[in-house]
Amino acid sequence: MVFGSSYLQKGIKMKQKIINYIRAGYSGLYLVSPEEQRVEAEIKQVAQELQYHLHFWSVVNGLIDTVGKVINAEDPMEVLNKIDELPERTIVLLKDYHLFLADANPVLIRQLKDVLINAKTKNKTLIVLGCRLCLPPELEHELTVLEFALPSKDQLVPVLDGIVESASLQPITGEARDKVLDSACGLTTIEAENAFALSVVKSKEIDPNIVASEKAQVVKKNGLLEIIETTETLETIGGLDVLKNWLLKRRRAYTHEAVEFGLPVLKGLMITGIPGTGKSLTAKATAKVFGVPLLKLDSGRIFAGLVGQSEANLRSVIQTAEAIAPCVLWIDELEKGFAGLKSSGSTDGGTSSRVFGSFISWMQEKTKPVFIVATANDVTKLPPEMLRKGRFDEMFFVDLPNLAEREAIWKIQISKHGRDPKDYDLIQLARMTEGLTGSEIEAVFVEALFDGFDQGKEPEDLTIANVLTGFVPLSKTMSEPIEELRKWAKGRAKYATTQTMETKLRKVA
Repeated sequence: MVFGSSYLQKGIKMKQKIINYIRAGYSGLYLVSPEEQRVEAEIKQVAQELQYHLHFWSVVNGLIDTVGKVINAEDPMEVLNKIDELPERTIVLLKDYHLFLADANPVLIRQLKDVLINAKTKNKTLIVLGCRLCLPPELEHELTVLEFALPSKDQLVPVLDGIVESASLQPITGEARDKVLDSACGLTTIEAENAFALSVVKSKEIDPNIVASEKAQVVKKNGLLEIIETTETLETIGGLDVLKNWLLKRRRAYTHEAVEFGLPVLKGLMITGIPGTGKSLTAKATAKVFGVPLLKLDSGRIFAGLVGQSEANLRSVIQTAEAIAPCVLWIDELEKGFAGLKSSGSTDGGTSSRVFGSFISWMQEKTKPVFIVATANDVTKLPPEMLRKGRFDEMFFVDLPNLAEREAIWKIQISKHGRDPKDYDLIQLARMTEGLTGSEIEAVFVEALFDGFDQGKEPEDLTIANVLTGFVPLSKTMSEPIEELRKWAKGRAKYATTQTMETKLRKVA
């Protein structure tokens, strides 16, 4: 039986989990982790508790027992023969052995299967350790896969204390200690140690901002997740009063008081609507409302060319997000990432469907405080199971801004570009820009700034009016798709803005 994601096996510590498998007679385990040293330390504790012999193997050093005796068996085939000669009640940790299994050498696979069968009768356990899951179909039912989760906040404490002691710093306590540990969550123990040490070198102290900056670089390496530093707040978004109130009502959802009150863990938010109406801005502002880090997921990069790599990518995303939690996970243009699901069976062997199924299962079952904000321009392309109740806490539709929202957007954009809104007729500008999105209003003002700079004067209302004479908004070029989107949203999604007479009179069908 194969176990995939770690979130399916919560509640039992990894050491105890491994002990249970060995006691139950499992002869083959596959640990997925980039932390060799941490895994080695855990396996040593397991062997000590069970009173088993312990051997480590690598292609460089061969087979080594815990007292330093070396058996010359560097070849991956030769080591299997040597394992048969080892005494009963033995654990063998095979480092990077998955790389040889990836070649699907039929002789090696056959030999490994025979060794596993024999090991079961001799109380021996083979543990393959790799940074990623790479298992041929022939061994899927021979090796039990365990995801070795990233270290928790508590597990990072000794790492922090070690750096503090070695650098002769004053002990970090209270809220400052929590901030430093929070900034390191999502890193391996080695990465956390390096980040702490770098902070000491740079600032003579352990600065959570430096640690968080290093974490952002580490998370970005795999190209799947990115930590976004954002200054956006709800005040930088014009309108969307219903959506803003919904978020503000939940701004304390990740506090201890909320847990004690019995509030359920928030699942997430789907924001759909017309391009340029503030969906991405809202995703960024959500992290500020909750006061947690913002992770951005490039859903298109999950799907890799190698067999099994897409599933491994998703596991990596989930593991990292849950380690950093509480956090906001922003998935931009969700419909593009999961396009082609209907034809997945014939185009990619069903990979997209399997990844999608795993993702929505995690959305439904997750208990860690990872708040998902998914944005979509064309929600009709998403499969219905993504949109059903239980996946998201709420789904909002963002329409073109009404008169009051356009006035607020003009005020925000003029201030953003260093001008005084009092110098402009905001009401008249709002009337002149009916049918424009927020991003289009910004584009108009930027163009007016260039015109004013070219003319050697500040842009005026007339300058803006001249820009608007040749401006064709998206609501005209894409009027039919927009009307279809409005028609779909009616009765299916909550409007992000209080419905005024102006918006109610818009054509919907």
